[in-house]
Amino acid sequence: MAISAPPAGKMLLHWSPRSPYVRKVMIAAYEMGLSDHLHCVRTVVGGTTPHLELMRENPLGKIPTLMLTDGTIIYDSPVVCEYLDTLHAGPKLFLAGADRILALRRLALGDGMLDIALALLSEKFRPTEAQSQPHIDLWIGKLQACIPALEQEADALAASVFSIGHIAIGIALAYLDFRFAELNWRDGHPKLTAWHATFNARASVQANLPVDDR
Repeated sequence: MAISAPPAGKMLLHWSPRSPYVRKVMIAAYEMGLSDHLHCVRTVVGGTTPHLELMRENPLGKIPTLMLTDGTIIYDSPVVCEYLDTLHAGPKLFLAGADRILALRRLALGDGMLDIALALLSEKFRPTEAQSQPHIDLWIGKLQACIPALEQEADALAASVFSIGHIAIGIALAYLDFRFAELNWRDGHPKLTAWHATFNARASVQANLPVDDR
């Protein structure tokens, strides 16, 4: 099935309400005041069935993928977010100077946590007899190591300028809530819990809540 063209003047975003990477783009776009510039097209990827139409635009077959009004294709989520950050005159999410390196490091941490969480989720969807317990233990251990590190950084997160790094970390923690509530990351981490509550209260976050519509 062919992908329909977006309305004139809008960028086409291959989108799913289940993707935390797409959610990052949507929250960033809201913060930038660019939500109305996006035409979101529901695009199902994952599993073993390739999305051939999407792969003509993004050979990786992944979302988010953004098509600009001139037909240029941009992917994946950090690149899409950074491109959108060039389109507005308000406060930037990709900061300058030394602050940029800090924001990018936080972005890498948040995205890395999502990568691990998605690998863990995929493993848990396999038949029990086919699951690799050593891999499950490794991934859970990595996620659990991230939480005390973020607890130590929570005061700095709260005090620093809101950036793409804050969005990535906030989404990663929300994804743990959404898919792995049994990890109970809030237990023993009051500063991080308080920071995440302020993140969740932002209008951009409330406007783009995670959904499992499978």
